Amino acid sequence: MYDHGDQWTEIYSSVRAYSYLRIHSSQISFRKSFYSCGIFMYFTEVKIRKTPQGKFFQSQQGNNKTTKTLHLSMNTAALPPPVPLCPIPQRRRLVLRSASKRQMEVSGIDSNGREFSSASEMWREEIGGTGTEAAGSDQTKLRDWYSKGISYWQGVEASVEGVLGGYGCVNDTDVKESEAFLKMLLPLRFGKEKRHLVALDCGAGIGRVSKNLLLRHFNEVDLVEPVSHFLETARENLSPSNIMQEDDTNKAANFYCVPLQDFTPEPGRYDVIWVQWCIGHLPDEDFISFFNRAKAGLKTNGFFILKENTTRGGGFVLDKDDQSITRSDTYFRELFERCGLYVHSARDQKELPKELFPVKMYCLVTEKPRKGVNTARKRKHGNRPAIIKS
Repeated sequence: MYDHGDQWTEIYSSVRAYSYLRIHSSQISFRKSFYSCGIFMYFTEVKIRKTPQGKFFQSQQGNNKTTKTLHLSMNTAALPPPVPLCPIPQRRRLVLRSASKRQMEVSGIDSNGREFSSASEMWREEIGGTGTEAAGSDQTKLRDWYSKGISYWQGVEASVEGVLGGYGCVNDTDVKESEAFLKMLLPLRFGKEKRHLVALDCGAGIGRVSKNLLLRHFNEVDLVEPVSHFLETARENLSPSNIMQEDDTNKAANFYCVPLQDFTPEPGRYDVIWVQWCIGHLPDEDFISFFNRAKAGLKTNGFFILKENTTRGGGFVLDKDDQSITRSDTYFRELFERCGLYVHSARDQKELPKELFPVKMYCLVTEKPRKGVNTARKRKHGNRPAIIKS
């Protein structure tokens, strides 16, 4: 990795494994999305220079012009391999080795800086285990997990700024990207014939997604939200007098004050079940159990849309304040497989502030998508050579 012939050599690796800086933020956490207690800073560029004392590391941190120096032995062979400390978002110039990526898929960190070698280790610590291990253990930890999460959001203002953790500015771009994804999917799944569409808004909060998006495309929308003062605000926000829309037949039909781990949808009622910025509050087993129950709530050709934060580079991040986990794309896809769900299509959310986690949208279906089907219109070729038949 080192070029001893050059005076300066850039190193693209997970040097951040050796040191990182955590600073506190005045903002509360993006709802069910990122660290409520702070933002992780990381090295963007690392250089090495020969000095009489040995190797001299110099790093520069973003626009803050913060530098950190560290003298190391001349025996570079004795240096340990760069093992990622945690799945902290990295800049594009940091290239992780494939081995490091594989390790990060099963490792993680919490917002207090504690490292976990695997998700199983973290779940044992937080809720007593996973699967049969959790079923046979004391459920006190699991109850505490959920009660702490609810308590956190009970202390948050019932407003767009509140549920988005001080980032109300992302509301418009969030809705715009979600609508583009939804409008692409609806005709693919249901055709162009007009039909009575019903959606379920999971983790609905104050009805932000229902009001700005779902009620513009669905005749009925049901909302499920465990935080009572959020749901009461949603009921008020979605009253006919507060909704400006072209079609007066669209309405918010039912409001359920129930946590997702206890909610069972009405069988065959929904064309789309929308799950946004809330699934991180469910441990893996409850994640799987919820989707298995919710599948029965879909109509023929119905689908889920899961919109959620993801970690960069793999692994997971546990937020100790609101009791939620941010998973990697690979982590999600492993859970989808265990749920018996297939990714029909996926899209990245654009135009979010750089300090936030990447956000990904998944369209999930219960049947395996057909491969090799090209829905694009075939181009007609002129002057194509052909056999002249006699």
